[in-house]
Amino acid sequence: MKDIPYINAVGALMYLATATRPDIANTVSTLARFSSNPGMAHWNAVKHLMRYLQGTLDMKLTYSPNSEFLSVYSDADHAGNLDNGKSTSGYVLKIGSGAVSWSSKLQTMVGLSTTEAEYVAAVTCGMEAIWMRSLLGEIGYTQDGPTLIYMDNQSAIQVVKNPEHHGRMKHLDLRLFWLRDEIQKGVISVKYIPTDFMAADILTKPLSKVKVVEAYKQLGLQS
Repeated sequence: MKDIPYINAVGALMYLATATRPDIANTVSTLARFSSNPGMAHWNAVKHLMRYLQGTLDMKLTYSPNSEFLSVYSDADHAGNLDNGKSTSGYVLKIGSGAVSWSSKLQTMVGLSTTEAEYVAAVTCGMEAIWMRSLLGEIGYTQDGPTLIYMDNQSAIQVVKNPEHHGRMKHLDLRLFWLRDEIQKGVISVKYIPTDFMAADILTKPLSKVKVVEAYKQLGLQS
């Protein structure tokens, strides 16, 4: 593997994944974990991704008005990493119909449940939402009311909204309770959305071809 430019290839893919192609963010994030000691299977995965990009060269992010000026989606894949049992967090921020900010990242802690993994993902998502809200305000686009974060886990939503569920999460780092404070202040609100309409789903795990096509629509990707 010494003569194979694995790191260079993954670096180029990371630039693309963070700039214009949220649909490959999770795959690139996974490939980047093996940069220190890649095998032939990882290089074959890079080439497979390159072929996918070759077939979707005309895919681009498009933006058009809709009922929500800023919409935010948070998701997590509990224990998706088989090497260490950690979960993957993913979020998407959309202005109008198109994504403007997104992330797919392995969580730093091992979540003991799906609820915990979703809660941790929502905290990261909430921080990005506050930053985007502030940035838009600086350029003259002030949002009335709280920024709405869509989640597809009812249990995590209950933990976020209701302090009486603190006992289920009291082992978490105290900084993770920041989200609950922002909700109580009316800056952020959370709402349930079915998984089929979760725009961040593609940022947490591999999807079937049918769901990938649907994800294009949810992210604002069109050819």
